[in-house]
Amino acid sequence: MPLLAPSLVGAVLTGGASRRMGTTKALIEIDGVPMAARVAAALSAAGCSDVLAFGGDPDELAPVGLPVHADRYPGSGPLGGVLGVLELFDTRDPRPDGVFIVACDLPALTGDALHAMVATAGDRPGVDVVVARTSSIEPTCAIWRLGAIEQIRRCFDDGERALHAVIARLRSHEVHVDHAALRNINTPEELGRYPWESDI
Repeated sequence: MPLLAPSLVGAVLTGGASRRMGTTKALIEIDGVPMAARVAAALSAAGCSDVLAFGGDPDELAPVGLPVHADRYPGSGPLGGVLGVLELFDTRDPRPDGVFIVACDLPALTGDALHAMVATAGDRPGVDVVVARTSSIEPTCAIWRLGAIEQIRRCFDDGERALHAVIARLRSHEVHVDHAALRNINTPEELGRYPWESDI
């Protein structure tokens, strides 16, 4: 078993504005299950002992079936979400070794698709972040070490908002993940084409 698995927790980012979709993406049902709940199930299957939702209205997100924590930096994009999640878990006792943070709009994600990332995090305890890669890095699917929180906070306080730029300043390791598992849904048109044809 990967060394990290006993202290790996998960968070689903549910606080985005969903402007292109026009409705809360976390609640969109795929085969009767809200997208955020599907992502949470993948994180649990990958070995996360605890999974929560971060951002958004707790009452609205009740159908997801997860504890919902308020976004600490609303309007600051995914980096604000990542920093807020890490700050939340940084205060916990026992303090987890790593936090698997994933966007809510990945309906095809599975635990099997994430196992290689978990194994890599367990094998590389000196790495700050293990990030998924398809044709490029996928920064909203990554395992973050709490030990990197101060450097991430400095980037944020300096005005940086791009996750990929922060990852470039950390000790990172990329793990290939099947593109099909990380294809997201941002618009009604993309939702209408799901499930996608096997051309990816």
